[in-house]
Amino acid sequence: MHAVRIYSDGACSGNGRGNAAGGWAAILVHPAKTRELAGGEADTTNQRMELRAAIEGLKALTAPCSVTVYSDSAYVVNCFGNRWYDGWRRNGWRNKAKQPVANRELWEELLALVEGEGHDVELRKVTGHADARGRGSDEHERYNQRADELARDAAAREAARAA
Repeated sequence: MHAVRIYSDGACSGNGRGNAAGGWAAILVHPAKTRELAGGEADTTNQRMELRAAIEGLKALTAPCSVTVYSDSAYVVNCFGNRWYDGWRRNGWRNKAKQPVANRELWEELLALVEGEGHDVELRKVTGHADARGRGSDEHERYNQRADELARDAAAREAARAA
């Protein structure tokens, strides 16, 4: 099984407001090559773009792999680390407050990729915007910064297209 690292990030200009433009990016790193993916969506949120980035990275894999997904999104990483999805499924896709789980369709798509494609997937948290914190960055943080740049560029393109 090939070992692949995916660095994913999402961005959203005007997050929380109507018609917010968003972007996502995933960088797939394999010993033989590195591949950058990015795209945008209108009327979205940062959380949706974080999920879309991980989804698109996993969808780009052409064979079962041992995958480590690096994300600066606690929303995405903590869901898997704490297995929030087990409770959501058990409770009919309702959260602890008995409200419908936000972004359910994206969570279901991501879970299908993690559980049903033959991959061995691990999600790890990486510090976002490490360069802006006035310190050096490790390799994972540098890839995260590149993914952030790609996602912000995709969000800007989406905003310009919608204007």
